[in-house]
Amino acid sequence: MSPLPQYIISDNTIQNGPDAVAIYQANDIDFPDTTLATINNLVDVLMYDTNDADDTDMINIFNQDPRFASLQQISEGPANNMNSIQRDSSDGSYFVGSPTPRQLNDGSGIVLNGVRMAILQTQYNEGDSFDITFTTEQNVTSDLSFDISLDNGTFNSSDFTGTTSLTILTGQNTISTTIMLVDDSDDEGDEVLNIWLPTLPVEYLKLNNNLKIRVVDNDFTVAPFGTPVNPTFGIVQSTQPIGYYDSLDGFSGTNLEQALQNIIAEEGLVRAQTYADIIDILEVADQNPANSNQVWQVYVEEGRPKLDYQTTSNNVGTWNREHTFPRSRGGFNSINLDEIRDGKEVFWNTNADSLRHANSDAHALRASYGPENSIRNNQFYGPGEYEGPSGTLGSFKGDVARSVLYMQIRYNGLEIVNGYPDGVMGQFGDLATLLDWHRNDPPDDYEMNRNNVVYTWQYNRNPFIDEPDLVEYLWGTHVGDVWSQSLGLSDTFETQIKVFPNPSNNGFYLKGIQNETVLDLFSVDGRKIKSFKVSQDTYVDYNLSAGMYILKITSDDQSSLKKIIVK
Repeated sequence: MSPLPQYIISDNTIQNGPDAVAIYQANDIDFPDTTLATINNLVDVLMYDTNDADDTDMINIFNQDPRFASLQQISEGPANNMNSIQRDSSDGSYFVGSPTPRQLNDGSGIVLNGVRMAILQTQYNEGDSFDITFTTEQNVTSDLSFDISLDNGTFNSSDFTGTTSLTILTGQNTISTTIMLVDDSDDEGDEVLNIWLPTLPVEYLKLNNNLKIRVVDNDFTVAPFGTPVNPTFGIVQSTQPIGYYDSLDGFSGTNLEQALQNIIAEEGLVRAQTYADIIDILEVADQNPANSNQVWQVYVEEGRPKLDYQTTSNNVGTWNREHTFPRSRGGFNSINLDEIRDGKEVFWNTNADSLRHANSDAHALRASYGPENSIRNNQFYGPGEYEGPSGTLGSFKGDVARSVLYMQIRYNGLEIVNGYPDGVMGQFGDLATLLDWHRNDPPDDYEMNRNNVVYTWQYNRNPFIDEPDLVEYLWGTHVGDVWSQSLGLSDTFETQIKVFPNPSNNGFYLKGIQNETVLDLFSVDGRKIKSFKVSQDTYVDYNLSAGMYILKITSDDQSSLKKIIVK
């Protein structure tokens, strides 16, 4: 808007009438909400309406002041108009016309000199430079000095160099400054600087302000694994604790389903986070492997800057949170507390019956391009419903299938069925389609990394990523067959190595080492922290933050994973 308003009144504060605007010579604290209008210390008053009946009660209040004995309401015209109520300089009466900003209706007062700032682009890379130009409508009659600010969020004075104290000299009307964006080595992610002109002398008017420039960070990292459209396999290892799925062995059918639910919905262990926390989770879990400053958007199969998270009703050019199992079909929604981003260590206790928590279960939420999320809406998956945007490579299909199937096991009240069960709350489809998607798009490194990240927040995993064959035992070709987990470890080796104390404060003892052994310590998101060799029982000292870690023990082509808790 130009000129920039010198004072902005919040929406719906001054509305269509009948209303009045009064000026008092008093303190604002003298007028708490619901204060009755008064003529005490009254300077001036304007009453207005929208062609409706006059508010006689309000008129009678102001008529008590002799200056306003003949006060009447001015009709501003039809509702939702763009009219302006203006004073006639000849007789002091009011009339309605088109807005005339910066024009003095009575011909008196100061003619303000407008100041405008201009930039050539709204996006630059670290290391680039750009000019900001300030121009007045009229040549200044005395030096005009002012300061500007570029700070915004994490962008501050360490991110740029250049002059921010400027002067337009007498008789001139323009000044420019060159800003150099610092090309540092920090991976800060993309940022937005805000060019802000705080104050000007009273005879000047800001024609615009708050110009924003996107600063693209060139220090992003690339993961050792591929994106879903260029998948890799076997690079990212599951961080599941040893024995995580052991309790499934020997079960089939509904007993197998129940045993699996007992693991991934274990009350007292599994956590539920807020819906707002999902933003933080997705920024890590759905991070674009090709660019750490972006999220990978499901369905459209491309990256988008993390900075572009949707914060208004306009979703164009933004990403948001997509429920793979639509909440309108599952019967789970947000509550007020869901709007709090309170971090990993603030959580709800949850269990299989806590269906509301499905609203913020990160295993079933993905980063999605805003407009595509709207197109998908709450459609089922399958022919005639939703199969992705035009030109999709289908990289999301297996991922989506496994997240939806997870939901049936995790929460009581949800079921995946064949067909499209419109109107049946808690049911979702199409099962046959999802089974095909699961088989044709197996779990890759991206999905395994995602499973590892979510595990650090929720303390549960999507079993169909760790053990894809479970899908067949529950819904596919092996329904009714007894599940037997392939251990992949030597039982003797697994039991011979002891780690204690666990949990611990400063370190732990290893007992049972018989040969040269490699110890690899990982964070729960799969990042290797330390690696060292031992050949006998030993004490391992460490300096680690509190949390959970995974210790991989390898000797003679045998390996074992153990969960380490640091207090």
